[in-house]
Amino acid sequence: MLIHLLQLGRVPFAEGLRLQAEVAAARRAGAIGDTLILLEHPPVLTLGRNASRANILASHEELSARGVEVHEINRGGDVTYHGPGQLVGYPIFDLRGDLPGKRGPHLGPVDFVRRIEEALILSCKDFGIPTQRICKRTGVWTLPGGSVREKKIAAIGIHVAQAITSHGFALNVTTDLRDFDWIVPCGISDRAVTSLEQEAPGPAPTMEQAAAVVSTNFGRVFQRQILAAGSLQELLGAASSPLEPTPGG
Repeated sequence: MLIHLLQLGRVPFAEGLRLQAEVAAARRAGAIGDTLILLEHPPVLTLGRNASRANILASHEELSARGVEVHEINRGGDVTYHGPGQLVGYPIFDLRGDLPGKRGPHLGPVDFVRRIEEALILSCKDFGIPTQRICKRTGVWTLPGGSVREKKIAAIGIHVAQAITSHGFALNVTTDLRDFDWIVPCGISDRAVTSLEQEAPGPAPTMEQAAAVVSTNFGRVFQRQILAAGSLQELLGAASSPLEPTPGG
């Protein structure tokens, strides 16, 4: 059993949405297997189904001046930020497949999210950063220490349609954390955000290192071999694609 890995560099958010839709359609049709897309986005704010516009603190003028887009999307959760230095992952999986922990015709969405969290917790551990889940607060969090409260290092929000998942996670690697001042991240005002760069006991991991570790741990958690695809066209085989993601890092 395989997980296809597609790494695309830096891709505009709207293009990423179109790409997800294309890969999800191919997965739904059985043309490809489960796929993990890893990429970065230019600065963008996204509002999930439960989002409140009040959690965007910056004015429209401020965001426009900085070239920050705002998108309303169909994932769960509130408002979040994507930008350079953040590893964004879109797992396009069929929850009816042979997945660990499945106790019926499909793996439940909450159980799927718990496995994403586990892969990210293992990844943070590989960089010497102990992390955890917090009850009723989706995502991955650092441990408290002394007067320092838990900080969020990865956000998660998925969408499921006809048992096919889309959207996914955002892991702060070398993200400029000041950009989170534009929002109340995920609607949570009493906890700060952090990054691998801020928490790692040694040198800050690169995006390439983070992508390699995260994809490896997805394979561990989902008990699959990871198979890298060189491009979307290679992944889809003979199917042509209108998308040509911008290379970058």
